[in-house]
Amino acid sequence: MNKREPWHHLAMQGLYLLGSLILTVAFGYCWYDYYAIRIIYPFFRRGNWVVIFLYWIILLASMYMNEGQKVGYFTFGQTIFSQLIGLFMADLIMYIVIALIARQMMNALPLLLLLVLQSAFLILWTYLSTKIYHHIVPPRRMVLVSGKGRHVDALIKKVSSRDDKYEISRQLDESLGLENILPKLSDFDAVMICDLNIHNRNIIMKYCYEHDIRIYVAPRISDTIIRSATEIHLFDTPLLLCRNYGLSIYQRAVKRFFDILISAIALILLSPLMLGIAAAIKIYDGGPVFYRQVRLTLNGKEFKILKFRSMIVNAEKAGAQLAGKYDPRITPVGHFIRRYRLDELPQLLNILKGDMSLVGPRPERPALAAKISETIPEFNYRLKVKAGLTGFAQVIGKYNTSPYDKLEMDLMYIADYSLMKDLRILLMTPKMLFVHDGSEGVVDENEYN
Repeated sequence: MNKREPWHHLAMQGLYLLGSLILTVAFGYCWYDYYAIRIIYPFFRRGNWVVIFLYWIILLASMYMNEGQKVGYFTFGQTIFSQLIGLFMADLIMYIVIALIARQMMNALPLLLLLVLQSAFLILWTYLSTKIYHHIVPPRRMVLVSGKGRHVDALIKKVSSRDDKYEISRQLDESLGLENILPKLSDFDAVMICDLNIHNRNIIMKYCYEHDIRIYVAPRISDTIIRSATEIHLFDTPLLLCRNYGLSIYQRAVKRFFDILISAIALILLSPLMLGIAAAIKIYDGGPVFYRQVRLTLNGKEFKILKFRSMIVNAEKAGAQLAGKYDPRITPVGHFIRRYRLDELPQLLNILKGDMSLVGPRPERPALAAKISETIPEFNYRLKVKAGLTGFAQVIGKYNTSPYDKLEMDLMYIADYSLMKDLRILLMTPKMLFVHDGSEGVVDENEYN
């Protein structure tokens, strides 16, 4: 292990916190110069400090929820986008707080100007921080120990796409034998394990643990299931209990309440936009506004998902088929609403009805799910929770992420479910509206009409 590594991360977190303090100082100036003196009952000195400190806490929390603190972890574009969303949310929340303190709606222009200046500073600060990160943290030299599985080549390609962070310096096949593999591992910064025999994998992991060697493991389905395990202390032998029934009754009740509340509010706020989209679709070709399609949800139950129609009428008269990036069946209106996922908005009605949840695995067509299950029998494990409007696999994965990897991410979501995780996924979802990977291939669920 690189002994300087903890100091590298400490230095980067220090830069991040310094940047957040500078943003907070800028807010403090705006607060003192404009808002504090216009409140009916202005605060004294310590009261003003509390408001500024509250902003800093909200900013840090908002950045954390959007993973904006992970400078160097994501690409520069992904990092700055996450941070800008976090900054916007913090300023929006603080405006609401100011309005509550003042007991009236205040002029938002000073905060908007502040947001513009903060955004410019944040872009520059993150750019410099990223440069510093890559200077003090060189790409990690890795050795890939792999078997003959189908995921090895895909994993190498994905890891190689982040050559700013990782460098696969060597690949060792498990057929070489553990006696030839283990002595070579200490020559690298980290070991990546993929599609190994269980026996060999366990020995390599224990060896790396003993010698303080970082390990990256491509998990199996069984590994993901164990993530949901509960420790049992009834005996003097440690046990892990995997209940394997999805969410508990309490979790389902809280999740359902959350779904109804948020989807109802969203429908009210977005109704003007939805009416505008409906009018545009109707005006273009006079066809139906909505498109209904059978999908799968909890326990394999079928339901009709509701979407704004983005293709020509009778687009699938020749049978169901995937839509390509430049599919001629997609209308001009359809191109726009698909690009920004606006065709998915009517699914808020599916959520209110109870067929879907705000967050969960994206619903698949029965025929496609059956086809995927032929090669991935565990694919239906994701049906232990309701299908979702957005999900962990959607905010973390890409359009062309393989069904197996999406299944892994969906199972991770189920195994480690919490309401806070739902909230984080919802806050990360806006990133999907502006970051497009369409050039990487045919899309998945969203590209069905």
